[in-house]
Amino acid sequence: MDALYELIETLLPFAWLQDDFMKRALITVILIAPLCAAMGVMVVNFRMAFFSDAISHSAFTGVALGMLMGISPDFTLIVFGVLVGVGIISVRQKSTLSVDTVIGVFFSFTVALGIVIISMKRNLTTGLHAYLFGDVLTVSGFEILGILALFLVCLAFFFFYFNDLFLLGINERLAKSQGVRVRLLEYVYAFLLALVVTVSIRVVGLLLVTAMLVVPAAAGRNMARSVKGMFWWSVGISLVAGVAGLVTSYHYNPPAGATIILIASAIFIISQLYSIARK
Repeated sequence: MDALYELIETLLPFAWLQDDFMKRALITVILIAPLCAAMGVMVVNFRMAFFSDAISHSAFTGVALGMLMGISPDFTLIVFGVLVGVGIISVRQKSTLSVDTVIGVFFSFTVALGIVIISMKRNLTTGLHAYLFGDVLTVSGFEILGILALFLVCLAFFFFYFNDLFLLGINERLAKSQGVRVRLLEYVYAFLLALVVTVSIRVVGLLLVTAMLVVPAAAGRNMARSVKGMFWWSVGISLVAGVAGLVTSYHYNPPAGATIILIASAIFIISQLYSIARK
């Protein structure tokens, strides 16, 4: 990490990057922002915003379980979020209920379970603040390595399966007719999305993590004329919003996660106006 810090100081000799925690925050944003945007493209195309919202709110219960059992909440929120994500896909595939209904059931169950756990042991609420709102400035070097590993895995996944995912988003039967392994692809995507959502909670908090996925992708969709263009617009917008939000947070002291989402939302409004004018 020291060599990376020196490289940042050489390439970006700004006052706001003098401290190591700001360097770690910048690295985290550079990894998480485009990762969320890339996953968000499929979230928007699959109409899965409610799905990601259910996973993010399940983290509330995951954190509570970790605190109750004396296990690291960072570990339990990831495990519980992944279980919820895979569970939703499994039940949806085997049930005649609509996907919104299945997600609603899981959403209600996880939130209710978290409230029950918190009510049983009220002193647990003191540790929930960081997970509700996130704090990118507290990310450690070890956590950055984990985020980097997830970034590389998702990059490989999109490299090999982006077209299959897009085809699945258009029509499931069409994807099957083209030889796409639909069920397996849905499970893998849900697993990776759950990981991205739970890891991103450290940056923007569980209350805003869905916005991190949806807002840049929605803005990218307004700006682009193709799926490929939407992907790259989304990644670029998320990076701009992420770095700008971090710099704004340093100079004016608002929460970094919320500032990132506000800037991304402002870009979305501009993109919407552009889309209307273009039409």
